[in-house]
Amino acid sequence: MFYRPEDGHGLPHNPFNAVVTPRPIGWIATRGADGRDNLAPYSFFNAVAYVPPQVMFASTSAKPDRDGTKDSVGNIRETGVFAVNIVEYAMRDVMNQTSGPWERETDEFALAGVEKAACETIDCPRVACAPATLECRMTQIVQLSGEANFAVFGEVTGVHLRDDCLVDGHFDITRFNPLTRLGYRDYSVIREVFSLARPGE
Repeated sequence: MFYRPEDGHGLPHNPFNAVVTPRPIGWIATRGADGRDNLAPYSFFNAVAYVPPQVMFASTSAKPDRDGTKDSVGNIRETGVFAVNIVEYAMRDVMNQTSGPWERETDEFALAGVEKAACETIDCPRVACAPATLECRMTQIVQLSGEANFAVFGEVTGVHLRDDCLVDGHFDITRFNPLTRLGYRDYSVIREVFSLARPGE
């Protein structure tokens, strides 16, 4: 099968996000200029540079109360900061609860019963029990082609690692099993890890 996205795929559901899998989930915490907190998951998320460490996530839809985008991007426009919380398998249901189309005034931390903790380098909440959190200062927001597609880039200014996830000096993902996004309504969990040495190492 071959199709051009501009012509449609003719399938019951769009296969695009089922092709690019698995994807890590960035559970993005923000605080608006009005002091309201927000928490929402994004699966168009990844690390993009080592020095200085940088990450990005993309928001691809809009809410009627947010001027062509969603709460996360709206808050970051106002304050310039955000926190990326890593999602473990044990938090899958509460993470999913925060993904709803909630009103701007909704605090998803409270809605889903997620404990907050303060960040160290930015004025923003984080998920207290997350295996890891990256505190970020926004470097740029890029408007992509399409009506509500925005890519947010940030420099990591602080890193929280949960103590039980550190084993012999390594951040050990088998201690928490990262949740990953597949296509459609499907997710997966990482439980098996193996190593490969690059040629020349």
